[in-house]
Amino acid sequence: MKAHNKWLTAPLAAGLAAATLSGCGTDKDAGAGDGAGTIVVGMSDEVLSTDPAAGYDPGSWVLFNNVFQSLLSFPKGATTPQPEAAESCAFDKGASTVYRCTLRDGLKFSNGNPLTSEDVKFSFERTLRIDDENGPGPLLATIDKIETPDPKTVVFTLKVPDATFPSKIASGAGSIVDHREYRADGLRTDGKAVGSGPYKLESFGDDKAVFSVNEDYQGTAKAKNQGVTLKFYKGDRKALADGLSAGDVHVAYRGLAAEDIQKFNGSPTAGQKGIEVVEGSSAEVQHLVFNMKDPVVGKLGVRKAIAHLVDRQALVQDVYQSTATPLYSIVPAGILGHNTAFFDRYGDQPQPDLARKALRDEGIQGKVRITLYSTPNRYGPGTNDQLDVIAKQLNDSGLFQADVKSVEYEQYEKDIQAGKYGVYIRGWVPDYPDPDNFTQPFFGEGNVLGNHYENTKITGKIIPDTAAAADRSSAQDDFDRLQNLVADDIPLLPLWQAKQFAVAYNTVTGLEWTLDASTVFRFWELKKG
Repeated sequence: MKAHNKWLTAPLAAGLAAATLSGCGTDKDAGAGDGAGTIVVGMSDEVLSTDPAAGYDPGSWVLFNNVFQSLLSFPKGATTPQPEAAESCAFDKGASTVYRCTLRDGLKFSNGNPLTSEDVKFSFERTLRIDDENGPGPLLATIDKIETPDPKTVVFTLKVPDATFPSKIASGAGSIVDHREYRADGLRTDGKAVGSGPYKLESFGDDKAVFSVNEDYQGTAKAKNQGVTLKFYKGDRKALADGLSAGDVHVAYRGLAAEDIQKFNGSPTAGQKGIEVVEGSSAEVQHLVFNMKDPVVGKLGVRKAIAHLVDRQALVQDVYQSTATPLYSIVPAGILGHNTAFFDRYGDQPQPDLARKALRDEGIQGKVRITLYSTPNRYGPGTNDQLDVIAKQLNDSGLFQADVKSVEYEQYEKDIQAGKYGVYIRGWVPDYPDPDNFTQPFFGEGNVLGNHYENTKITGKIIPDTAAAADRSSAQDDFDRLQNLVADDIPLLPLWQAKQFAVAYNTVTGLEWTLDASTVFRFWELKKG
């Protein structure tokens, strides 16, 4: 499996997940949009592609989820996909590798062309054929063939049983494009997008994208505004915060630093303007990863000692100002199968005596020298601060001599693949809210961790079994077992799970329906009074 771009993407607030803000009160604020009922959203992420065959980053998926339809989608607050462009979808009885969908009547693209099963087949085959290195092809890798017996029917035959297939095609990877508008073997590079979703892309430029309501849309979404303008701040968190304060945007999404969120939350000035903070759920996580072939942290006793010494509560309070919560397993809270395997084994407070015992049992007497590697230009400015705190926690025990090195992103990725780092940071934005998306990419064959970890119980038995479980709740025991095995081996140490925040002008409502574990930012739920 090639590296997921979602895995490589920066969390937003000082290294956290998505944050949203919105402001309010003055005449200037009320006029920030391009017209009555139009909402301006500011975002520090860039939209790296308008073509669903190439984009696999959070910014691009904001566009995909609003401009394109998928056969299925995640309703607000839900983790189980429901029909969207499809009228119905289901696995054939007795055939767990055959998935059949029937399309809605009257589907049209925003250019007026009809949407049929031919377009669905074309879209999936195109993504797989192009196989762009920054595209979502890995999510569709279980597809063997696609058949279209009639204009309304699509039949997927899978290579292996894959109960998560409905969730995968409900994500941005399942975006349906018009076969008349897109090349079968090449990416679209004109900055345009033609879909059948609730919004049309009117224009896309260097600093903003403009969306209007698609009057031809047939689906479950009901637009509560007249359009959305997405302004790009390109990683400039201060400019995004200033834009919100100045009333240049109604909603700031993905990119505010933790201190800015806290400042808006408690500021009398913000309160006078009508700026409100809305908290939502998130499944974005961050881990400390260990290279299992490293001569130092490749030793289980060293990893156990670190697990006994890291104080997650201090991290989320001191570095992230409580815009995240401590995480004690690889499947985050709110996702089926979550447990607290690392808490159960290593506790939630530093335990130097147990850390010392782990090292002595490994035969280590002196201080352990390690370097923690960071790349803040990918994971946010808080990443260095976080690793500094962890290094201090290790050093204060008297058992470690730890330091921190910050590396530019491109070099960071090359060095990880070359096995040069013993300990490094990884963050993960899920593709879909299922425990499979927190296990298979990390611990399956050819996983994205780059840390040389393999457990044959996981790869040979648990992952195939959980992937085949159509009743996801029936896989809970297997996911529990997997998390326990990982906690025993410690190829990584879960650190925190992000929260999502909206800080909005109080003239904007509906933000709570855009901040859930599905990671879908639903333009249509936003309303400006």
